[in-house]
Amino acid sequence: MRDAPPSAPPIALLAELTHRCPLACPYCSNPLDLLAREAELDTDAWARIFDQAAALGVLQVHLSGGEPASRRDLEALVAAARRAGLYVNLITSGIGLTEARLDALEAAGVDHVQLSLQGVTAAMADRIGGYKGGYDRKLAIARSITARGLPLTLNAVMHRENIGDLRQAIDFAADLGARRIEVACVQFYGWALKNRSALQPTRAQVDEAKRVVEAARPQYHGRMVLDFVPPDYYADYPKACMGGWGSTGLNIAPDGTVLPCHAAATLPGLVFPKATEVPLADIWYRSAAFDAYRGEDWMQEPCRSCDRRHIDHGGCRCQALALAGDARAADPVCRHSAHRGVVDRLLADVPVGDSPAFAYRR
Repeated sequence: MRDAPPSAPPIALLAELTHRCPLACPYCSNPLDLLAREAELDTDAWARIFDQAAALGVLQVHLSGGEPASRRDLEALVAAARRAGLYVNLITSGIGLTEARLDALEAAGVDHVQLSLQGVTAAMADRIGGYKGGYDRKLAIARSITARGLPLTLNAVMHRENIGDLRQAIDFAADLGARRIEVACVQFYGWALKNRSALQPTRAQVDEAKRVVEAARPQYHGRMVLDFVPPDYYADYPKACMGGWGSTGLNIAPDGTVLPCHAAATLPGLVFPKATEVPLADIWYRSAAFDAYRGEDWMQEPCRSCDRRHIDHGGCRCQALALAGDARAADPVCRHSAHRGVVDRLLADVPVGDSPAFAYRR
C-alpha cells in the first residue's frame, strides 16, 4: 500500500511565465526544448491559477522564466497575484526593466526582487551572460530597487569561471543594500550539462568557497543573509531535493504544465497535468505523477533501509536518472550509491588548466 498523500498544502509556487530570455547563460536550467511564445498562458489563465494556488494554501509566488520582463503583461500578473493574496517575488536578470516598469511593478504590489548576478565585473558578467552591456543595466536596476525600499536578493550562480570572485560578490551584494545573497553553485541539469567540463569547479575551489562563506557570515550577521548551495558532486550525501518530492512547492511551466520540480519533465513514464485542464488541488493531492516519489514505498536499497531517508528523501530523482539511468536509484552523489563511481569519474575529468569554451544558449 502506498503512503497517503500529503496532508499539508504547498507553500510556494514557481510560475515560469516564459522561456524567452535576452541572456545566453551556459548554465541555463530550463529544458532543452524551450516553449515558444505562442505556447505561453495568457494573463487571465495565470490569474485563475493564482486564485487556485491561494485557495490551496500557497503563500508565495515566484515569477520567473526565462526573463519574466519579456512579458508585456508582467505588471498585470503581479497585480493578479497580489489580489489573490500571494506574496510576490520577481526573479529577473534585470534586463528589460526600466525605471518606468519598476514604478508600475511597485504600484502593482511586487513584494521582493531576486536579481541574478553573473559576475562582479562587466567583463565577467557580460561574457558569462552572453549579453554586452547587461552588467551596467543590472547594476542600475539593483540600485533603483534598493533605493525604493524593495527587498533585494542577489542570486549569484557560481562555477569554475567566477567562484574565485566569491568574496567580492558577497561584498558587492552588501554594498548594493541586498538583504540576502544566494550563492548557488551550478547544478548540472538542462543546458548546464552541455557545459559541465567548463563549469565544474575544482575541489580546491569548492573548499575555498566554503571558507569564504563561513568567514563572511559573522561580518554580515543581522544585515544580510548568506545562503550557500554547494555543488552536489563533491558532497558525501545528496540534498533533500525540493524538500522532498511533491512536499513543499509547485512549478508551473509557461504552457501550464504542473511539475513537482524544475526538471521533472525529463523523467519517463510520468504524465504531468496542466493547470488549465485539472484543478491545482486535484493535481497536488491526487495526481499519480506527484505521488510517484512521495514517501518511501518507491525507494530501493540502499535508500529503503538508510537512516538518512527521512533527511534527504533519496536525493534528486532527475540526477539519479541523468547519472544512473534509473529515476528510482539512490542519487549517485550519495557515497552509499552503487553509482557513486560515475560521479567520481566526472570529477576526475575536471580540467586542470584553462576551461573549454562555453556553449552559449542562443
